[in-house]
Amino acid sequence: MNKDEFGGDKKVGTSLLSYPENNFKNWAVPLLPSWVQTDHLTMLTLVWSLINISIAFFIKEHPNLLWMVSLMILLQYLSDLFDGELGRQRNTGLIKWGFYMDHFLDYIFLCSLVFVGYMISPNGLEPWYFGLLVILGSFMVNSFLSFGATNEFSIYHYGIGPTETRIVFIGINTYIIYSGTNKFYILLPTLTIICFIGLAINTYQIQKRLRIEDMKKKGI
Repeated sequence: MNKDEFGGDKKVGTSLLSYPENNFKNWAVPLLPSWVQTDHLTMLTLVWSLINISIAFFIKEHPNLLWMVSLMILLQYLSDLFDGELGRQRNTGLIKWGFYMDHFLDYIFLCSLVFVGYMISPNGLEPWYFGLLVILGSFMVNSFLSFGATNEFSIYHYGIGPTETRIVFIGINTYIIYSGTNKFYILLPTLTIICFIGLAINTYQIQKRLRIEDMKKKGI
């Protein structure tokens, strides 16, 4: 890729599910109606996020509503998976607009999921939710800052990408429906600490790579 060419639409790396995922979208996208456009699919993430936020206010009294949240995760996965591929296959993609809006709305959707978790959790876990949101958001910030420095956009960490993360969220929802939230006092801090360790390692690796590149340019 030319170093002056925008690389935001070309993700670097793969995740555990990249291969079947690519086969699936290559099969499914041509089946979409002609009136469906890439920007329609991108903006649907806002709809799924608003539904999550609305559900959150009733979730503690009706935990079975988490099935609806899991459905929103699935729908957001499909609309997010298809939007860029639709633009590529039909040559109608809005590359820079799509990069900006797609990832901004991904963050909004992430916030809606953390809000659902916050609303269903026992009292006293508020600082952990704040920390989890900061850490998960920092993974996204890391990807964008790294992209700004290298023009290579990567959203995969140790074989884990957005698809695998969505599966984790659906698994958590299912666990809560059947087992409740009594173990959240252990599970939430554990999850937050694991994510923090992953973030620290990821940050170290990125800065190490950039430092080496800078020193090579200086002939050091």
